[in-house]
Amino acid sequence: MASTRGGLKDFYKQRKSSGISKAKASKPSSRKTKSPANSASLGSDAVQPAALVSHGSLDLQDDYGVSENTLRQFDMNTAYGPCLGMTRMARWERACSLGLNPPKDIGTLLKAGKVQLECLWDSRV
Repeated sequence: MASTRGGLKDFYKQRKSSGISKAKASKPSSRKTKSPANSASLGSDAVQPAALVSHGSLDLQDDYGVSENTLRQFDMNTAYGPCLGMTRMARWERACSLGLNPPKDIGTLLKAGKVQLECLWDSRV
């Protein structure tokens, strides 16, 4: 029969790994560690990666404007029916014919023709 002297505590001994030994903790570090070239930590001296820099300034603008944002909100609103398989204009006209009262400014944007007519989810689903 096996000994029950230590039980599972002796079988699975836990060891703490503090990462800092007492000898290292007492000495102040005179050598400064250098952060990686593309580190994204706050306050780092690293240079911004080239993907976000355009013509000498940060490229943080989205690829769509206010009108496209309004149309994306229209795409996300399920009150006017599903938007897959049809253009935004067809969906707006269908909502009008069903008496769902879609916003007039959406129709104005779509009739101007300066925006993308396909819905947000077109070719993504």
